[in-house]
Amino acid sequence: MCGIFAYLNYNVSRERRYILEVLFNGLRRLEYRGYDSSGIALDADLPSCASPAAAPVYAGAPPLVFRQEGKIECLVRSVYSEVDEKDVNLDTAFNVHAAIAHTRWATHGVPAPRNSHPQSSGPGDEFLVVHNGIITNYEVLKETLIRHGFTFESDTDTEVIPKLAKFVFDKLHDEEGDVTFSQVVMEVMRQLEGAYALIFKSPHYPNELVACKQGSILILGVNELSGQNSGKLFHDVKALTANGKPKELFFSSDLCAIVEHTKNYLVIEDNEIVHIKDGSVSILKFDHDKEKPASVQRALSVLEMEVEQIKKGSYDHFMQKEIHEQPHSLTTTMRGRLKDSGVLLGGLKEYLKTIRRSRRVVFIGCGTSYNAALAARPFVEELTGIPVAMEVASDLLDRQGPIYREDTAVFVSQSGETADTLFALDYALENGALCVGITNTVGSTLSRRTHCGVHINAGCEIGVASTKAYTSQIVAMAMLALAVGSDQISTQARRQVIISGLSSLPSKASEVLKLDAEMKELASSLIDSESLLVFGRGYNYATALEGALKVKEVALMHSEGMLAGEMKHGPLALVDENLPIIVIATRDACFSKQQSVIQQLLSRKGRLIVMCSEGDASAVCPSGSCRVIKVPEVADCLQPVINIIPLQLLAYHLTVLRGFDVDQPRNLAKSVTTQ
Repeated sequence: MCGIFAYLNYNVSRERRYILEVLFNGLRRLEYRGYDSSGIALDADLPSCASPAAAPVYAGAPPLVFRQEGKIECLVRSVYSEVDEKDVNLDTAFNVHAAIAHTRWATHGVPAPRNSHPQSSGPGDEFLVVHNGIITNYEVLKETLIRHGFTFESDTDTEVIPKLAKFVFDKLHDEEGDVTFSQVVMEVMRQLEGAYALIFKSPHYPNELVACKQGSILILGVNELSGQNSGKLFHDVKALTANGKPKELFFSSDLCAIVEHTKNYLVIEDNEIVHIKDGSVSILKFDHDKEKPASVQRALSVLEMEVEQIKKGSYDHFMQKEIHEQPHSLTTTMRGRLKDSGVLLGGLKEYLKTIRRSRRVVFIGCGTSYNAALAARPFVEELTGIPVAMEVASDLLDRQGPIYREDTAVFVSQSGETADTLFALDYALENGALCVGITNTVGSTLSRRTHCGVHINAGCEIGVASTKAYTSQIVAMAMLALAVGSDQISTQARRQVIISGLSSLPSKASEVLKLDAEMKELASSLIDSESLLVFGRGYNYATALEGALKVKEVALMHSEGMLAGEMKHGPLALVDENLPIIVIATRDACFSKQQSVIQQLLSRKGRLIVMCSEGDASAVCPSGSCRVIKVPEVADCLQPVINIIPLQLLAYHLTVLRGFDVDQPRNLAKSVTTQ
């Protein structure tokens, strides 16, 4: 949801103009996460004091803070306008400089400059903070700080943090004299409850940054600029300490924002405090029960992502690009995993026997990831013989539903940072279940905290509405089912059919993408419709839910996915000649039942659009009275991977024709990191 970005250059000259552009580009890379306002903070010039009375209360340069509601380009225009008004010299060069930036998705307080980040400690901006997450005890902290004379200007939960930092700093400074930046942050952490990723900047500690986290993701990126160390990866981030060599250091909520600068990164763990000072990185482990934190050794990882993955290329929108990337993403999901008529999943190898002995498999997810798990449920039950339960993560937590030690809980999340899913993971771990992660993000919280799992390897997904990750999730779970059920002789023939079907999926996806123009023409006929119903059953009930969700998310049209077997139990009352209805009737065990549904809808003058397998148009619509979408046929349990693609294209074209933002739909965020 909120996006955090910070940039610190050390022993390398950077002009203020360059620093601004690094911040702006970092925020642009985080746009897809969803936001309604943004802000940055960097250093002004050191004041020339005519008298001691005019001297600032701190040693460093005063911060320049800019905050603006709306898109990042609004912030960019505002910054350059204010810079001109204040006569700030953009050509001033800094050999060392620390700057922070933020995109905000409103939770406490309406979108407005005063509620945007960085949030300040008050006059003089002695402490500035950017924050992702929610502070649950902010009201108590706010009341305490007000009693100590602090005045609040925003409606946010975040504002208590910089004010608390100033309170702690003043108190420690009076008691102990010198106090380090990390000490201040540690004492602030003692008072905070909730989920957060924080970056602190202060003119009391010029050219230093401190980051910490609890629950929300935060990444450190390191770019060594020294020629002799070019390409060298430090096995321990402490190797950076006091080497004095030119470098650039980054903090970010997302790897997408640092990939164009460096591939050397570190995922910060919960309760870690990362302090950058004099170009060196020190990592401390905070413990509520201990007065002093322990020093931590951490290794840097190498990012396997190319800059091209986060660019649109020849496409108009990221969603369009990601829909058309599915032949490739499906290939990468299966690469190296389909071998010798079998499936090899290295991340599950040591746990297959435990999964086979499970009392049940519980799929847990939210939104599109839940739908992907629902699509996988039938073939997981079929191939493994293990009962499968479905849980929406938030509902499982609300009910405190039963999770047993004998269960295998499978958590599905594209980002691996979905707050509800992670809280459900904590709940399952507390109850002793084996926890399996299905995620697209290497190094995510989900991938680190589950016992085992599968990376879907779909590539970076920027569009808020998930497309290629959905189809890759289904394929990953199909391979999971094949691996777990590989010891069953009775399903051997069926397994071979599915493995053969998996191998053909990329070519079938390429084939169905040829329907693009047809879906655009269909979208133009639906542009004035107020609602859309999508009926599916069996393997394609999840397809109906996901297709309707896509239309709802991006085209902002009311749409509902429904179980076709429930049609006569209420939804049939909605049918008339004006309401468009999509019926998914591809070849599987439910085909004849869907034929019956079509006839009942036609008899009530329903405005039908039928999706069927190639060659079945006359079987599903003998009178030619309904529109037909013909898709290539694959193994029935894999058909949802193909069937969803025309619905993704339909949602995309509907959105463009209706004039809405495709990649950043209203009120939505890519990575939902708050409950």
